[in-house]
Amino acid sequence: MINREQIPTVLDHPVHDARGDKIGDARHVFFDDVTGEPEWVSVRTGLFGTSESFVPIHDAALVEDHLEVPYAKDQVKDAPNVDVDSGGHLSEHEEQRLYQHYGIDWDAAWQDSQAGTGRATDAMDTAEGAMTRSEEEMHVGVERREAGRARLRKYIVTEEQQYTVPVRHEEVRVEREPITDANRDRAMTGPDITEAEHDVTLFEEEAVVETRAVPKERVRLTTEEVTEEETVTGQVRKERIEAEQADEHGDRRRGH
Repeated sequence: MINREQIPTVLDHPVHDARGDKIGDARHVFFDDVTGEPEWVSVRTGLFGTSESFVPIHDAALVEDHLEVPYAKDQVKDAPNVDVDSGGHLSEHEEQRLYQHYGIDWDAAWQDSQAGTGRATDAMDTAEGAMTRSEEEMHVGVERREAGRARLRKYIVTEEQQYTVPVRHEEVRVEREPITDANRDRAMTGPDITEAEHDVTLFEEEAVVETRAVPKERVRLTTEEVTEEETVTGQVRKERIEAEQADEHGDRRRGH
């Protein structure tokens, strides 16, 4: 169990669960109004420490530079929300909700405290006549998330192309050769007067289209990181401490 002398060692130090995992940092310690013993510790949890969860400190222990509580991290983070700024006290209803969450017998705790109010007081109102003034600090980080997808898709388009190529063909031409002394012998062979036929085969060229696949280029997807400036805005809370002094007439004066 944590005693009053150990409170400065607890505040603003890490709090670990039963498995040794860090839950957050101790923010406030609340005392029982009747016994004056430490009863609750609020732990700053959540992203950048923006939430506070209450956990019983009765069975907690100081281990080196941190506080260990016999509860799981998720159970602490899921504890009921409590208004820690409501005058530095926990109401009876708030304590009942917390006792129920941690499975603690409310009636037994009430009898141990010997009081019906069941309220606890913030440590900074009672410890050694001094207060700890705290401020929230904004811590901004970045997280990586999926922003979209890119895909290479290959599809076929048909284009019409024209080429001009020369083509050749054969045509019939009749040549007449007069009979001379040089060719008379060849011309006079054969019958004198007859009917005859002589065939000649004609040839021509025609344009033929043939397509074939030819590799032209390689295409791939790559990614590159681009850094841009982005401004974020948030709200932080700050504690202020002021002193009150009463004169002999009972008039109060305030000072910071």
